Amino acid sequence: MSELQALFEQFPAFWIVTAAVLGLLVGSFLNVVINRLPVMMEREWKRDCRALLEEEDSGSASEEAPFDLVRPRSTCPSCGTPIRAWQNIPVISWLMLRGRCANCGKTISWQYPAVELTSAGLVALAAWQFGPGGYALAVFLFSWALLAASVIDLKTQLLPDVFTLPLLWLGLLLPILLPDYHLSLQEAVLGATFGYLALWSVYWLFKLVTGKEGMGYGDFKLLAALGAWLGWQMLPLVILLSALAGSVIGIGMILFLRHDRRIPIPFGPYLAIAGLLALYLGEPILAAYLGGF
Repeated sequence: MSELQALFEQFPAFWIVTAAVLGLLVGSFLNVVINRLPVMMEREWKRDCRALLEEEDSGSASEEAPFDLVRPRSTCPSCGTPIRAWQNIPVISWLMLRGRCANCGKTISWQYPAVELTSAGLVALAAWQFGPGGYALAVFLFSWALLAASVIDLKTQLLPDVFTLPLLWLGLLLPILLPDYHLSLQEAVLGATFGYLALWSVYWLFKLVTGKEGMGYGDFKLLAALGAWLGWQMLPLVILLSALAGSVIGIGMILFLRHDRRIPIPFGPYLAIAGLLALYLGEPILAAYLGGF
């Protein structure tokens, strides 16, 4: 046992606070990923299309400025003023600036503090629930991937493979990497397989009946990842909870936010909510349900 882990075990409150601070910092980075990754994906798709059509890049495309998670420097989306280091402190900077740009005074999106606080809350919960150790660190990654993928899905109706596929592979590797893991490798593999096939079957059935696509392939991959993490036994509960969350939130958006019911609502965030609920409360929920019989 490392000295750091021993220190965290001796002072659990210190472990939880450390996790929360880490969550705030990573949440700030997740905001960068959420805002930039869809643009990076769109640029890559355009390059692939030009290559497929065997067209030469236009002059504007060849001279396109670099754009990734590091370049260019973060700026205000309204006035383009570079953001200084003190303006990048998670949550605190947003509060100090009263949610407005220091230069132009335009409103800064609630997304930034919301993602940072949610990230901190999720990893603090994992730290409290699982204690210091490899599994808690894995749940940190699990929570961050679900958070970033959910917000991107809400904004763009895309679930990037860069989140779903590593989450799937990590879920399959954990039974091998961690001693005394709660799932066997067989349960993880079956969970991933049944998770993918469950929504894949619904997709094709819906398409054959209506001629429309009811969901995207990213949803299949995300449920496969959740199955790898939670096991095939939890899949019915995850599907039920995601449908319940979708119904409640969807009806609330239509009634209170006047969301146009003709505009599709992404399913990824509901799967993420259900996956987190099943991770922490799945066994008590199943025990209470089965106890009723």
